[in-house]
Amino acid sequence: MRALRILLIVVVVLGGLFVIADRVAVHFAEGEAADKLRATENLAATPDVSIKGFPFLTQVAGGSLDDVEVGIKDYRATTGSDGQTIRIDDLKADMKGVEFSGDYSSATATSATGTASIAYEELLKTAKSEETQVAPGVTARVIGLSDGGNGKIKVTVEATVLGTKLPQPLSVLSTVAVEGDTVRVHADSLPSFGGVRAAENEVRSITDFEQKIDDLPGGIRLDKVEAAKSGVLISVKGSNVRLAG
Repeated sequence: MRALRILLIVVVVLGGLFVIADRVAVHFAEGEAADKLRATENLAATPDVSIKGFPFLTQVAGGSLDDVEVGIKDYRATTGSDGQTIRIDDLKADMKGVEFSGDYSSATATSATGTASIAYEELLKTAKSEETQVAPGVTARVIGLSDGGNGKIKVTVEATVLGTKLPQPLSVLSTVAVEGDTVRVHADSLPSFGGVRAAENEVRSITDFEQKIDDLPGGIRLDKVEAAKSGVLISVKGSNVRLAG
């Protein structure tokens, strides 16, 4: 009986040491992966990397991690060939089946899903903010974006008719959608400029706009988008997503 008790104590101690070693190893690996991702994506700050699953060491021995979560607070995505960028906030990606090279210099996830947000003030930079003629004697420009409720964006337009600025801004509710790598905002109906009739295509040159986002980290891409209180929420997804290297 005494020998059995000693054996059980040894098993418990060794098990505890294994758990400690496993947690130390995963903490070190998370730090290394975060530093590698920051360098690979040229990030301003170190991202959060969380390796899920236990034990970690047996996953490493098998050459694949079941689940890795990545969080980037502030990501600057390019919006085209002109070098302009748009700020994407709170990008979170859940990567499944992460396989890494023998020297641990690169890692690729079989699949990834995630979420992020774009503030209205950031998306507003895409809209036409300069005065533009929409009809003879009528000019207009977008001055604000906000939550319109029920998944719509409220687009606020300032208009000038025959040299006089309208006393109140006009607003329209717009639908936001993803088409490929582009976020599109399309007015459900068009504003009336003090009774002056304007051609639809001229008005839509003000109310409708789009933002291309083609440089998300690791090769993930836009999937869905919806309007929310402080900005648009986007869903992302991808396959064979590069985590590092």
